[in-house]
Amino acid sequence: MSGQEATGDRAAETVPGPLADLRVVDCATVVAGPGCARYLADFGADVIKVERPGTGDTTRAMGWRDPRDDVTLWWKLMGRGKRTVTLDLKDPFDVERMRRLVDSADVLVENFRPGTLERLGLDPADLIARNPKLVVTRVTGFGQDGPYAGRPGFATIAEAMSGFAAINGEPDGGPLLPPIALTDEVAALVAAFATMVALHSGVGQVVDVNLLESLFQLMGPLIGAHELLGYVQPRLGSGIPYSVPRGTYRCADGQYVAISTSAESVAERVMALVGAGHDERFATFAGRVEHRSEVDALIGGFCAARTLAEVLTAFEEAHAAAAPVYTMADVAADPHYAARGAVQVVDGVPMQGLVARLSATPGRIRWTGRPLGADTEQVLAELDGAAIADRTEPGV
Repeated sequence: MSGQEATGDRAAETVPGPLADLRVVDCATVVAGPGCARYLADFGADVIKVERPGTGDTTRAMGWRDPRDDVTLWWKLMGRGKRTVTLDLKDPFDVERMRRLVDSADVLVENFRPGTLERLGLDPADLIARNPKLVVTRVTGFGQDGPYAGRPGFATIAEAMSGFAAINGEPDGGPLLPPIALTDEVAALVAAFATMVALHSGVGQVVDVNLLESLFQLMGPLIGAHELLGYVQPRLGSGIPYSVPRGTYRCADGQYVAISTSAESVAERVMALVGAGHDERFATFAGRVEHRSEVDALIGGFCAARTLAEVLTAFEEAHAAAAPVYTMADVAADPHYAARGAVQVVDGVPMQGLVARLSATPGRIRWTGRPLGADTEQVLAELDGAAIADRTEPGV
C-alpha cells in the first residue's frame, strides 16, 4: 500500500489546527459542498456532518468500496475529519435541534436548491439574526438568483454550459466531459476560499457559490477573446491555441510523454532538438501556431523513434519541459509524491494529503468518514450541556 501514514507524527496529533476555534455544520451532499467542509476540517475546524437518517450522504453509496468494511472510498474521503450526526430536517423537533446546532456554529454549508433551506424553516436571514457571526455558504448549480437558479445543479451541466466541454476533445471529434468530478472539486475549493474570506470579514453573511461560475473561472481570457476579437476556441486535442508544441505524444515503447513550450526560449531549444532550429516558420509563437500540424508532426516523429526514457533524457538535456503521462499506479510509485506526503494513508485508506502546507500552523487529517450518526449523542449532549451552562449564568 502506497502513501505515508497520516497519523505517523504522534506529537502533531495533540496540536490543534489553525481553524480549531471554528465550528462548521455541513448539511450538504455529494462532493462540492461537503468538499468545502472537508478542507476546513483538514485544518482543524470542528465539522459536524448532518445527514438524513437511513441513507445518509449520497457518497456513502457511490463508487468503489473498501473491501475490508464495504464503506465507499468516496465517503471515507469526503467525510474525513468530520463528526457525523443524523437529523430529519422534515421533523419539526429535529429542525429545532438543527437551529440550536447552527446557533453554536461559525459556518453552515448547504447545497439545497435555492429556497429549500427557507422552506425547511432554516432561512439564512433568521439564522444570522440568531447568530450574528454566522457565515452561510450556499453551493448550487447556478447561484441563488438568475433565470436558471431553480434548475437542478449537476457538474455535467456546468461543464457543458461553462464552455469547457466545447473546447475539450480532438479536432475531428465531439465535445468531451471530464472523466473526474472536476467541477465539484473546483467548486469545493472556491467555496472553502470564499468561506474563509467571509469569516475574515467578521460579518455574518451568505456566501453564494455555484458550479457554473466556479468552472467558468478556469476558462481564462476566452470570454474576452470572443467579445473583443470574435475568437471561438476550437477543439485542439491536448493543444492550446497560443503555444505550440503542447500535447501528448506516443513513444516507441508505447508510453506517452507530455510536452509544453510556453516560453519562447524553451520552444527554440525544442525546435533545435527535433532538427528544425533554423526553420523560420517555427521561429515565433505566431509562426508555430500557424504551422501547428507541421510542428506536431516533427515532435510526434521525434518521440515515435525513441523510448519514453530516451525522450525524457533528451528534453532534460535540452532544458525543456517534458513529463511521463502517469496512471494512478505511477503516482503510487513516484518518489516525489512520497517525499512530499501527497498521498496519505488514513485508517488504512490511501488518499490525497492536505491541499497546502502551512509552515507554522499545519493541518492534519484526523480520520476517514465515520459511520452514519456515530456522533449524534455526543454532539446533542454538548448542545444540552451548553444550554444548561447558559441557564446557570448570573442574570439568566
